[in-house]
Amino acid sequence: MSDHHEGPDAAHRRPPGTTDTTVRALGALSKALETTERARGHLYAFHQLTGGADFELDRAVDLLREAGHPEWAERVRHDILGRNVIPGHWTFQIIEAYNDTYYEPFKAAERKARQELADGKDHLYEAELKEERRTGGHPDHTDRPGTSS
Repeated sequence: MSDHHEGPDAAHRRPPGTTDTTVRALGALSKALETTERARGHLYAFHQLTGGADFELDRAVDLLREAGHPEWAERVRHDILGRNVIPGHWTFQIIEAYNDTYYEPFKAAERKARQELADGKDHLYEAELKEERRTGGHPDHTDRPGTSS
């Protein structure tokens, strides 16, 4: 095995003239987008959990009736089941608004910044960080798949 480092593969090698600060800036922008992806996932979890709870209300209403509490069954059915989670919105509408207003524009801006500032290359910061942190010659620290360096 060789200790020779070729650096990141061509897809992750910074274009000529790209500064360290630009690479760090694109890395920060990418990290912020990744955090937004996680937030979006939590929004979908909120959507699914709220929907599941709403469907469970059907069972609660039936059991309240069966237990001899028709007034409570009707109160829950009328006041809670199918209720908006914020004025005028069910959770799917919140997701649609989030996607249109924030997520899609953010994703487009990050992509455009990479195109204009780094020839569209992704994860330049991480690829260079990998090179700094890996141990050359170690079989589990290869520079790319299928290599031994």
